[in-house]
Amino acid sequence: MDQATSPAGTIGPDDVRAAAARIAGRVRPVALAHVSSGGGGPTPFEHADVSFALEMLQHTGTFKARGAANLAAYHVAAGTMPDAGVVIASGGNAGVACAWAAQATSTRATVFLPGTAPAFKVAKLTALGADVRLVGTEYAHALEASIEHATSTGALLSHAYDNPLIAAGAGTLAAEILAADPHVETIMVAVGGGGLYAGTAAAVAGTGVSVVAVEPTGCRALHAAIEHGGPVDVPVDSIAADSLGARRTSQLAYDLAVTSTTTSVLVPDEAIASARQHLWDHHRLVVELGGATALAALLSGAYVPRAGERVAVVLCGANTDPCDLVGR
Repeated sequence: MDQATSPAGTIGPDDVRAAAARIAGRVRPVALAHVSSGGGGPTPFEHADVSFALEMLQHTGTFKARGAANLAAYHVAAGTMPDAGVVIASGGNAGVACAWAAQATSTRATVFLPGTAPAFKVAKLTALGADVRLVGTEYAHALEASIEHATSTGALLSHAYDNPLIAAGAGTLAAEILAADPHVETIMVAVGGGGLYAGTAAAVAGTGVSVVAVEPTGCRALHAAIEHGGPVDVPVDSIAADSLGARRTSQLAYDLAVTSTTTSVLVPDEAIASARQHLWDHHRLVVELGGATALAALLSGAYVPRAGERVAVVLCGANTDPCDLVGR
């Protein structure tokens, strides 16, 4: 098939394995760090066996390098990469990954961002040689502009999350977690549009491993889709919106959520900020707010693991300004 080995509209373990073969040697294998309950007193997960998946150490600072590398490698090998290169809309991280993958394959990248994108992410894109264009105030505005650009120029339209190659590439992270620790029972991931979630659910299909999908209360695209029986538009209002601020989840993510062992939970902004600070205070790890969102579900009690449950918490990104972390 064009973009996946599974039937159209779905991905599964075979797609993730194919992605892993394409990007082998291009991305950094994830490191797992076993942690205690955190040194900050009793927590809701003190009786669980918790590890952090340190994906913020990935090229470009986030897991999105995996999907971008898979998409670029696929189209370059197939001879379907147009002269106009790749165009993508992003809150920042997907655009940085796209630009990185394009640079590595001598491909042009045009990246549309909302005008609210953090300046340091814009600077990263410029350093990677991307043609950066700021449009509107939300991801949805940038997406509309990217579609218009692809139509007018013939550029390959990528997507921050709603593309089977992007999702399958993201799923290689979960496959690596299970390879590093076959006893993991639960993988916790932050969810924006659903690319990392979809790849994770696809990667663990048939293994008995469950997925906990964590979203900010103000950016609940996947949670709302599950409640409404399909993807719907939601408001975007969270301190983590620059990386998790999708207005609508993908059909792929929704389909996997309702056919897999998935728990969807919501966390308030206060819990996200607290989890980010916790990672600095107790582990000296600097992550962006979206990167701390999965951990926020544990620290706040939004997800309470069973006694002894072996949990891998994905710290998915570090594209942040650490100046607002309080030194302790």
